[in-house]
Amino acid sequence: MLDLAILGLLEERDLHGYEIRKQLREHLGLLANVSFGSLYPALSRLVEAGAVEIAGDPAEERPPRTPPTGSLSGELAVFRTRRHTSPRSRRSRKVYRITDEGRRTFARLLAGGSPADDARSFGLRLAFARHLGPQARLALLERRRAALLQRLGEVQAASAGTPLDVYARSVVEHTVEGVHQDIRWLDRLIDTERRGAALTAEPVAHAAEDR
Repeated sequence: MLDLAILGLLEERDLHGYEIRKQLREHLGLLANVSFGSLYPALSRLVEAGAVEIAGDPAEERPPRTPPTGSLSGELAVFRTRRHTSPRSRRSRKVYRITDEGRRTFARLLAGGSPADDARSFGLRLAFARHLGPQARLALLERRRAALLQRLGEVQAASAGTPLDVYARSVVEHTVEGVHQDIRWLDRLIDTERRGAALTAEPVAHAAEDR
């Protein structure tokens, strides 16, 4: 899922590593716990696979060596400059860019969901759904709706005939209410997709009749 998120962000524009992490944690809000310890290995793996390339060399940003100044205050200034341009900070300034292979990988990952996708996986795919075709977007939404209906039936079946106290019963009711709310939200999205597809098909139909 991290590969899908990285490629989706790079599909929009080239990004530094820390910018990718910020987008994942703050803007998408789906991978809030992602760390540099997991992000950079994923980026390295995508670079090795040819899906991502490094657009800028951090060595080019390295400041020139400063000759000795001959004064204590000057040496302290040089030390501070070198400390702020450590290998770690230079690494964070690498600019990553998606490749054609990366775009193919992104398209495959984006369209490759399954009914077993959890809420976070579905949410990530929905965040990048503008990169899917109309039918693929509709399939994504309908697949999630079917999964929620199955989840609803399982919860209701598990609680039916089972003696529950008021607190346990409230948990079940809260779960059922949440699933119903998600289904209503998906129904609205599905209706919007279908109406959009109908409006797109209408001019095509008129054009065919005119011929």
